[in-house]
Amino acid sequence: MLEQFPFRIRGFHSDNGSEFINYQVSGLLNKLLIEQTKSRPRHSGDNALVESKNGAVIRKHLGWTHISSQHAEAVNQFHRQYLNPYLNFHRPCGIPELRTLARGKIKRVYRQWETPWDILRGLPDWQTTLRAQTHAEALQRQASAHSDTDAAMAMQQAKRDLFRQLRRRSA
Repeated sequence: MLEQFPFRIRGFHSDNGSEFINYQVSGLLNKLLIEQTKSRPRHSGDNALVESKNGAVIRKHLGWTHISSQHAEAVNQFHRQYLNPYLNFHRPCGIPELRTLARGKIKRVYRQWETPWDILRGLPDWQTTLRAQTHAEALQRQASAHSDTDAAMAMQQAKRDLFRQLRRRSA
């Protein structure tokens, strides 16, 4: 999973689940000099970005049912080859603009919609944040390899194939 990020990871924020808070994860993060922060128990708002992605992306594409560990490699392969590239290079997301209302309340207004790739490229000196083995040209080639529509159609077909495969294995 770490190899999928084109930039150096400096921080990792998680909830308090045992899948994130354990010796293996702690050892890996310490080795890579990545700071780990944790949400407060029973405060899902602390992890609003993750919770919204789970609802708007993961649950939309994979549903709510439990996926057995015997299918983990097939699901991970789908994420690596189709879902993650689609989300990062072809699916726009809203960029919040914070507005302070008359009584001091802060409201988010979404006027700008861009892909995470476009957002990254809009940052100053963004190329300096890339990992040593990641090159901007390779990322641009990956982004340009398919149109947004073609990437979405390929991802949907791969998802149908994945669920067909999962049903066969479970039977």
